[in-house]
This record gives sequence, structure tokens and C-alpha cells, in this order.
Amino acid sequence: MTEIELSAGTIEYRDTGGDGPTVVALHGLLMDASLWDGPVADLSADHRCVVPTLPLGAHRHAMRPDADLTLPGIARLVTEFLDRLDLREVTLVGNDTGGALAQLIAGDGASRVGRVVLVSCDAFDNFPPGVPGKAVVLTGKLPPSAFGVFMQQMRVRPLRRLPIAFGWLTKRGDAATARWMRPILTRPEIRRDAVRVLRGIAKAGDLLVGAAERLRGFDRPALVVWASADRVMPPEHGRLLAKLFPQGRLVEVDDSYTLIPLDQPAALARIVREFIHASATR
Repeated sequence: MTEIELSAGTIEYRDTGGDGPTVVALHGLLMDASLWDGPVADLSADHRCVVPTLPLGAHRHAMRPDADLTLPGIARLVTEFLDRLDLREVTLVGNDTGGALAQLIAGDGASRVGRVVLVSCDAFDNFPPGVPGKAVVLTGKLPPSAFGVFMQQMRVRPLRRLPIAFGWLTKRGDAATARWMRPILTRPEIRRDAVRVLRGIAKAGDLLVGAAERLRGFDRPALVVWASADRVMPPEHGRLLAKLFPQGRLVEVDDSYTLIPLDQPAALARIVREFIHASATR
């Protein structure tokens, strides 16, 4: 992992390098860049893959006390990241909360983004999404110390696999979810950041309803990839998002829950590669 100092603090990221098209992938709440390890292992053969670990609760460097950790603030941080690395014609890919960030960026002009891929993500009024999203945002009302005590339950696999935790988010990714919990379980400063993020989400209201409407102005290629059996992100939302984009289309993935990069990494890499190739040769 490489580090970069941004306005909010130090951000870690993985950059595979290379001369191929640039893919920037965004993860969700209480996750880190390793969400994308499977697809990146495949895509990096002919793409430059850049994957930041955002301050969403599984990061390892605490943010500055004055950092804006609302979702719009983190979206601006991603834009700052693209600017600082001077990345151009990026294919911006987001899953779970990362897809919400991608919507905010795409709807705000996204001058450095050439294409967008939304992968089973928060959208419209499903924010916070489903049972797990609403449950974790509710815990953000606790003081950081009490939040940390509550989250200690995530050390136990059967509890991580409950629908209120990661059970409806991934079929096969429990090892990753256990790893993502370590910073929040062991670092009080990361717990403070996580509580700030969760409280920001709780106050966000119709943020993604407005963001979805602005997607009508995104005039570049767009792909929506959705888990057909998703129990957290309604499949109907995938179909609606694809229709909002002027150049949008939908692909559904079987045998997966929300975290398609964990459950179907090879299929997702193939879909993203085909999309980039087809849109580049139009």
C-alpha cells in the first residue's frame, strides 16, 4: 500500500501501475481496499487499478479532527485524490457505499471520470441500506467508547454472519469481513472516525434521491452491475439507475449478494473489462 496526504488526513491506496486504462474502485462502509483484491488481480493484467482505503471505518490512519466525514465530504476527498494523482479518463467503480460516493461524484460533473460502474449499491431512499445499513447507523448514536464495546461482537463469526451484520452482504467473504473489523475493534481513534461517518449518514436524509436525479446529466458511458439475489440493495434499484443514465445499461450477476467483488470476482472483472473495451471502441 502507498500513502498520500490529503486535506482530511493520510489515505492508503493500492496502485498496480501500467499503461492500460485506469480503474479507480471504491469500497463501502466498514470495509477497506481489499474488497477489490479479486477483481484487481484479474484486471491489473491490462489495466491500471487504483484502490484507496477511504475513512469509512476500516482505515488505519485517523483523519484530522476537522475533516468532513459526511458522505459528500468523502466524495470530495475522492475527487481530491484523483486530482492529486492526476488520473484522467478514469473508470470509476463503486460497490455498496462506494457506489453512493460514485453517484455523488458523477452527478457533480466528474471531470476526471470517463465512465462509471455502479455495483449493487445504496440508491434512492435505500439509505442507509436495508437491515445491516440501518442497524450499523443506529449504533453510531452511541459514544465512541460504547460503540467500540458493541462492535466487539463482530469478533464472533456467527454474529458477523447475522443479517444485521455481514450475513446478507456476502455469501463467501467472511475472512475479509473479519479483517475489516480489526481497526475499529483495536483503535479508539478509528472508532471516533467511524461514529462521525455514521452520524453524518443518519442526518443525510434524501441525499441519494437528489444524487440519482443528477445522474441524468452524466453524458458518458455508465454500467450498473447488480446481484440478482441481492437482499440489501433492491434489484429494482439497479434497473432504475441504469435507465437514469443517458448511456446506461444493466448487467445482473447470479449467485452473489451485495459484495459482488467478494462473491463473484472473476465475473465482475470480466464484465468491467468488456464494458471498458466496448465503450472505448465506439
